[in-house]
Amino acid sequence: MKTPYEPPKQPIGGQIFDAVLMLVLVFITLYLPLWLKLAGSGTSTKDYTNPTWQDLGQNATMVEQWTKLGFTPEKAAPIIGTRFDYDFNITALIITFAIIVGYFVFMFVYSNKEYKEVIAEKFSRSNSAR
Repeated sequence: MKTPYEPPKQPIGGQIFDAVLMLVLVFITLYLPLWLKLAGSGTSTKDYTNPTWQDLGQNATMVEQWTKLGFTPEKAAPIIGTRFDYDFNITALIITFAIIVGYFVFMFVYSNKEYKEVIAEKFSRSNSAR
């Protein structure tokens, strides 16, 4: 009779290290494109001389909300006039896709033995009489 699969035990220090490492990796992943100026730099600003709410394209409801927030047309004009440039880069998309697929293929191949042991334990014919 085959012994049931026992996942390896990880000490509490290892769990804390893994959690901190994941937080650091997430921070790096989110901050690195900004630091390398790969994101957030594509903006264009339309300048308004003596702006009015009508010039800014704001209706009565929008004007009411801007006013509640303490904005005047002069203070809101730079915010309303700033447009972000959302360029689509097919090369970056393909690279990202390849990294994600490569990661999952690596994890599947690396964990293949464990997957087979767990599946054999849970679904083997000897356990079907439960």
